Amino acid sequence: MTPLFVDLRDKKVVIFGGGAVGARKAGFFAGETEVTVFSRSFDPSFSTLTVECRQVDLAGIDDHGLGRLLEGAAIAVAATSERELNNRIGRLAGKMSIMFNNAEGDPGDLFIPSVVKGENYLISVGTRGVSPAISRYLREHIQQELPCLDRMISLQGMLRSEIRRTEPSQKKRQELLHRVLHDREVWNLLPEGEDAAWRLVKERYL
Repeated sequence: MTPLFVDLRDKKVVIFGGGAVGARKAGFFAGETEVTVFSRSFDPSFSTLTVECRQVDLAGIDDHGLGRLLEGAAIAVAATSERELNNRIGRLAGKMSIMFNNAEGDPGDLFIPSVVKGENYLISVGTRGVSPAISRYLREHIQQELPCLDRMISLQGMLRSEIRRTEPSQKKRQELLHRVLHDREVWNLLPEGEDAAWRLVKERYL
């Protein structure tokens, strides 16, 4: 598995299954691209998601019918309670060159990671589908241990702009950025805002 960040604008995602798992998968893509969910019924949490919910009785649907639902999709997710149905969807998606994620059944060629995001960063955590609990644990650990990560990234951006003008050596610029990044006093000032931390950086390093 190769981790990638993909621009999903103008790409369609289809999800089969309207339960809690389907809602979680839909929530991952909602707001990023067009998402259509096919199911006979839908978990109440779907009401908070910007996705299209289409009532379809997937029980007994043939491959032709599934193929029509898959048409035009870049990514397909099978999240029904029927393992064999999920696998059938995966086989059809493969024949149609559609990236596939399987919530229950034979592994597809796409894993959906746990994500930590801020204004300035996006961190993806995955365990190749082996332990979603570990992915969630790592995500929560990052959020708890680095609550001011967004501000540090902004601060680093300000510092890079400043030292590009004043320091010709790339090696020295990199060393300075790392020294600030490992300065605990700078981190301790970030909860008060970037201004206080920036004043300390200028006094200490510039």
